[in-house]
Amino acid sequence: MAIILCSVRCELREILLRDKPEAMLEISPKGTVPVLQLQDRILDESMEVIEWALQQDSSKFHVYLDDEQKLSYDLIELFDTKFKHHLDRYKYASRFEETADDHQQECLQLLIKLDAVIQPDPWIFGDTVSLLDISILPFVRQCKIANPEWFESQTFTKVISLVSYFESSELFLLAMEKFKKWNPADPKIVFFPR
Repeated sequence: MAIILCSVRCELREILLRDKPEAMLEISPKGTVPVLQLQDRILDESMEVIEWALQQDSSKFHVYLDDEQKLSYDLIELFDTKFKHHLDRYKYASRFEETADDHQQECLQLLIKLDAVIQPDPWIFGDTVSLLDISILPFVRQCKIANPEWFESQTFTKVISLVSYFESSELFLLAMEKFKKWNPADPKIVFFPR
């Protein structure tokens, strides 16, 4: 989403995580996505890619007011660490040999906390998408996907509305566009956001 917002042209290599290509593992042995290969370095953390994109062009991102910036960075840290930890164990409890219920409840508490501090209209800080939106909404959406009926029945109505808007946004739909699995023999797929 950050690359879309900064309108950077790049070669896209769609992969399946269960079948990681050797070319990916050569540049990023940890084998996770995203991976952004630049001329002078490799970025293989989501926040690194987002920060790089913001340096290219931040004009389509919400400009934070002073109090918004601290709230944003605090929430990004909370969702990138604690929420993601519990989300993984809620969605994939069998992998961790744990029960999903405890982790679902931890996610619930964090979503209630988020609901208490946001006033989406339609994004968290108003008309323009922010760093906070693109950093945490994919995690919140994954929580919804794990059990949509449970998610939609909760009291965090502002979060539910925000996720609904996010899922129908042009930004999300562009980011979720499906591409053919990368094959080095095929022509390059140049991704150039509109």
